[in-house]
Amino acid sequence: MLSRTADNLYWLARYMERADFLARAIQASRRLAALPKAYGGEETEWESVLLSSGAALAFDASGRPVDEANVIEFLTFAPENPGSIRNCLEQARANARAVRTALTIEMWESINDAYLEMRALESRGVVPCAQELARFLEVIKQTSLTYDGGAYRTMLRNDAYWFSRVGLFIERADNTARLLDVKYHVLLPEKEIVGGSLDYFQWSAILRAVSAHTAYHWVYRTSMKPWLVADLLILRPEMPRSLISCYESIVRNLDNLARAHGRQGVSQRHARGVYGKLEKLSMENVFQGGLHEFVQSFITENNRLATLISEQYLF
Repeated sequence: MLSRTADNLYWLARYMERADFLARAIQASRRLAALPKAYGGEETEWESVLLSSGAALAFDASGRPVDEANVIEFLTFAPENPGSIRNCLEQARANARAVRTALTIEMWESINDAYLEMRALESRGVVPCAQELARFLEVIKQTSLTYDGGAYRTMLRNDAYWFSRVGLFIERADNTARLLDVKYHVLLPEKEIVGGSLDYFQWSAILRAVSAHTAYHWVYRTSMKPWLVADLLILRPEMPRSLISCYESIVRNLDNLARAHGRQGVSQRHARGVYGKLEKLSMENVFQGGLHEFVQSFITENNRLATLISEQYLF
């Protein structure tokens, strides 16, 4: 496979996963913003979604005030925001067109239909109402599910599939880590207590953002506890969006690539190193060292892996 084709497939998956995460993060922030003011505290939910999406600096540079309308528009349709849903879809479709013959019809149609839906919404030239926005965010989530399901159920297990999976899980791990970090350091006002009513609603919103609210109660069968939410999203391999589950999939797909090419490389060794650390980790260790410090270290290691994969396969 040409490195250019591998690069397109890898980034196609990352852009689709990123668009899905943004839609989920916006929905979670809207739920938090809708809480009664008795629970609301410092109203940091829109700052938090900017931080978790990695768009805070770009938003600050735009000079806009941080409020619901501005943040949603910046994260959904703003052409000047490289990480907006609009630009993610546009980049995903461009990558998909470049490797059209490597995709199945179901995968291509899911991307193209969402892109056309977005263009139709943009063509009206007005800010979408709350109902239209809610529908659009659901379209993005459904598109991601259809694309992901199409890849899993219809693609040959070859280089195209493995590069696509690696891109998806690297992006998913990054998103989960950022979401955890933002909740722990931004959302809860200083005057609130951990385990209080605001803390409960915020953790619930975070779990719903990653479709894990029901899973939490199945696994732990207890009320919302921050350390258990962190355990679910970091160390539980049965949780598809957990960090350890993402790295289990990354290691497996990178090993498939290594076997197909007859050679191991630095990316395989680095991925196994991160996975090994997660396997030996306990939540006591995480909280003793600081959740923020752990997440920042993980994001650095995950970004390092992305760089190594690019150097080994995509250049």
